[in-house]
Amino acid sequence: MLPGDLHDRGVAAAVDAFDGAAVTGGKYDRGELTLEIAPARIAGVCGFLKRDRKFARLSSVTAVDRHPAEPRFEVVYHLHSIEGNERVRLKCRLGGGNPEIDSVTSVWRSANWYEREVFDLFGIRFAGHPDLRRIMLPDGWEGHPLRKDYPTTGQRV
Repeated sequence: MLPGDLHDRGVAAAVDAFDGAAVTGGKYDRGELTLEIAPARIAGVCGFLKRDRKFARLSSVTAVDRHPAEPRFEVVYHLHSIEGNERVRLKCRLGGGNPEIDSVTSVWRSANWYEREVFDLFGIRFAGHPDLRRIMLPDGWEGHPLRKDYPTTGQRV
C-alpha cells in the first residue's frame, strides 16, 4: 500500500494506479523517492516505468544482506528517466531460504550483468535470466562472499 505522504509524488502515484498491490511501502527522503515493491510484481512495475514513465536507464541492481533479520535480502534497483530528469529507487525484500526474484532483462538488457553480479556475490537467483552464471568469481567457487554469514577466515577450497 502506498504511504499517504507519497500520493502527491507523480511516479509513486502512477505505480500505485498501475498496480495497487505492487507497492508495499516507500518514502521520500532527502529528495530521493524509494518504493518497496512486492517481489512477484517487479518485472511488471519495471516494464510500466520504462514504457509509460520513460525510465529508459537502469543505473544499477544491487542487494543488501540483513542477516540475521528476515526477510534477509533486499534487491535494489536504481532507475533514471533522462527525458523526465527523474530518479527512483525500487526495493524488493526476499527471504533467506531460497532467494529468487524475476529477472528484468526483458525490460532492460543492461540488467544482464547486474543480475549476474548479484547472483555471484549474494546467491540471489533471477528467474528467467538468459545466462545466470558467475561473472566475477571462478566457476568452481563455493558460496557467495557478500553474504554476512560467509566465512572470512580459514582455508577455502
